[in-house]
Amino acid sequence: MEKKNIDWSSLGFGYIKTDKRFVSNYKDGAWDEGTLTDDASVVITECAGVLQYSQSCFEGLKAYTTEDGRIVCFRPDLNASRMKDSCERLEMPVFPEERFVQAVTDVVRANEAYVPPYGSGATLYIRPFMFGSSAVIGVKPAEEYQFRIFTTPVGPYFKGGAKPITIRVSDYDRAAPRGTGHIKAGLNYAMSLYNIVDAHNKGFDENMYLDPATRTKVEETGGANFLFVTKDNTVVTPKSGSILPSITRRSLMYVAKEYLGLKAEEREVFFDEVADFAECGLCGTAAVISPVGKIVDHGREIVMPSGMEEMGPITRKLYDTLTGIQMGRIEAPKGWIHEIC
Repeated sequence: MEKKNIDWSSLGFGYIKTDKRFVSNYKDGAWDEGTLTDDASVVITECAGVLQYSQSCFEGLKAYTTEDGRIVCFRPDLNASRMKDSCERLEMPVFPEERFVQAVTDVVRANEAYVPPYGSGATLYIRPFMFGSSAVIGVKPAEEYQFRIFTTPVGPYFKGGAKPITIRVSDYDRAAPRGTGHIKAGLNYAMSLYNIVDAHNKGFDENMYLDPATRTKVEETGGANFLFVTKDNTVVTPKSGSILPSITRRSLMYVAKEYLGLKAEEREVFFDEVADFAECGLCGTAAVISPVGKIVDHGREIVMPSGMEEMGPITRKLYDTLTGIQMGRIEAPKGWIHEIC
């Protein structure tokens, strides 16, 4: 298929309407067959559950063009499983996992012309989401729902290289100990908007959230998990029941152990030990890893030994290996790469 006439090198991380999106509706206790449509509009009642009580969740993944010209997705089955968890926690009907993966496949194929070419640094971002669509005025779950998937081509998260960022320790909490921090609910991200805008206004790139119960342990940022590297090259990621289980983080921990032969630990990380780490990064779908060079705790600066100029050496190896797997330059573990076409 001929590609769209897009300057792939100038793309940012924003929305560009593509030709097709997938839509399925839940009514009378069942999902319909779903369809691909040209219509990007969502029409719902003013009293819809999503508007009144924020009953919504979403996922994010990407389609890539590999070195040998295939179009693939990275571990979409895990996105399907995580969305199942989100739906169950929010009293929303689960969109069947196998249908989720098939819908992702169908919508990417339908928008093949928008999948950026290999080597451009750009990818096709895929956004599945679900919301309560029927009228709800009392505080209760909606009775009807809509599941949708749209796509948009996006540029590389880092233009000109991944420069380490500066983050601050937040005075706000991201999630309650037994709340919804472990699922990808829209309401979690709404709660973080004030804090991220405030951080940007004060010259910081992101917020470091500590555990709300004791405020002594590192949790995550508004949209990414932490990854630390000790001075003896052990890869460490925080363990907590109130952080989102990142698919990228899970994959990087496997890469650390199985591809790079490093020790990797998922455990509680106390803020007091952060200054002793050699490297720090934020991991997620958009950037894979964003290196952190400096953490500011109410005026006290913790500068990572890896510095403010480039990724630390272990972080770089993790980044290069995982992106190599995604792009087909390195052989992937079984089941990691879902071929679209």
